[in-house]
Amino acid sequence: MKIGFTYDLKEDWVSSKDDPADASAEFDKPETVDEVIMALEAGGHQVVRIGGINNLTRQIQALDVDIVFNICEGILGRNRESQVPILLEMNRIPYVGSDALTQAITLDKSVAKKCFVADGIRTPGYLVANNLSDLEQMNDMSFPLFVKPCYEGTSKSITESSCVRDMEGLRTQVDLIHKRYNQPALVEKFIRGTECTVAVIGNEDAQAMPVIQIRIDGTLDLGDRFYKNADVYSQSSGYVCPAELPGELIAEIQQMALAVYKSVGCRDFGRVDFRIDEQGVPYVLEINPLPYLGKEDVFNCFPQARGATYEETINQILNYALRRCGLIGDSRADGKSEAVSAGAV
Repeated sequence: MKIGFTYDLKEDWVSSKDDPADASAEFDKPETVDEVIMALEAGGHQVVRIGGINNLTRQIQALDVDIVFNICEGILGRNRESQVPILLEMNRIPYVGSDALTQAITLDKSVAKKCFVADGIRTPGYLVANNLSDLEQMNDMSFPLFVKPCYEGTSKSITESSCVRDMEGLRTQVDLIHKRYNQPALVEKFIRGTECTVAVIGNEDAQAMPVIQIRIDGTLDLGDRFYKNADVYSQSSGYVCPAELPGELIAEIQQMALAVYKSVGCRDFGRVDFRIDEQGVPYVLEINPLPYLGKEDVFNCFPQARGATYEETINQILNYALRRCGLIGDSRADGKSEAVSAGAV
């Protein structure tokens, strides 16, 4: 197949004086783009580098590819991750990954949480603060609370100050989100305990991959600690896979990950993030249908626990999309024994 590849590079970000320091955090490094391309080429495919939405717009009428592998974050606003999917759909070009509606729902974490609540999926209690007066509607929400932007990724804005323990701290963080990121703040009940993430791949035959625990400063028992933007680039954080959790809890987390994946209509691949409280109760934080695919991260971690390789996993994701689009036959690439299928939900 001839595979078009849409992506955003950090080096292509044009910053303005009003941008926060982590404005380009969601964009990829050149090494990540090269890793995905080499994986696809290892599967026997020809890859056409496209780049971001502006490049795609210029090339769209003459684009000669069978399918597009999309990891593009887009530019500006809460619909930015929908830009590439909708442009491809308008031009009847098949693509890998979730559609524009799912991308928009999941980027705005408050909208995604409404889906979780409607489908009975456990998620921390929350409040959307469009202004400081909204904090008067907290009702039974008690401290500690966690504050983050409604529609950002890659732990943008997340620092030690994001977990607040009094009204003064809450007002400060909400005001920071409003002014620095120009969007509503999502205020959630903070879950003290441990943190994990689960990749899901597939469609009707979706499978939850082995659970991965987050380790910070050598410990899995995070307590009041949490994954921050600084941890994305730090050697003090890492992953443990398979997770060091009871088997029943692992199964519950995988089932919840599949339920979340279906709730928001994900396709082909995604990643679900969790906190587990001190009583062993898991809570869904969010789902990312455009998870980071670099080799130092989750999508190279769980394949090793399954006896697979990074290259095989990237091509398995591609094959799910090719089958969904009717570009190859229906013979499925079965998951390993650690995977939980959607049929079990």
